[in-house]
Amino acid sequence: MHTEYAVLAWGCVLALVHIFAASTVRTAQYGTAWNAGNRESDPGTPTPLVGRLMRAQGNFFETFPLVIAAVALLGLAGIHTRWTAAGATVWLVARVAYLPIYAAGITYVRSLVFLVSLAGILMMLWSLLIATL
Repeated sequence: MHTEYAVLAWGCVLALVHIFAASTVRTAQYGTAWNAGNRESDPGTPTPLVGRLMRAQGNFFETFPLVIAAVALLGLAGIHTRWTAAGATVWLVARVAYLPIYAAGITYVRSLVFLVSLAGILMMLWSLLIATL
């Protein structure tokens, strides 16, 4: 299996980690009745940890579609190089690091790790764009 595909599969696992991390702390704050309910009422202000995990989840799902598209396009184009594999790996490692850093409230490092993950996406896209020339 190409590295890019394996990274995409692990990215799906990481998506589930984001979902369950945020929902677990929300349920701990608001209770199981809230979790099982229809959530039509405002449960109140989230704790800082709940807010950070929800924002981290949102951030992940803003960029994950770009990774899916990049990996799909790489596969369709038959482009699998050390550069694209490295880009995919950089993205995944940075995204794994991003969640606990954001949850801990470490501000500047979080932004730097996000930029590293973005660089991984750009490494994959660069190979696609070069191929179109």
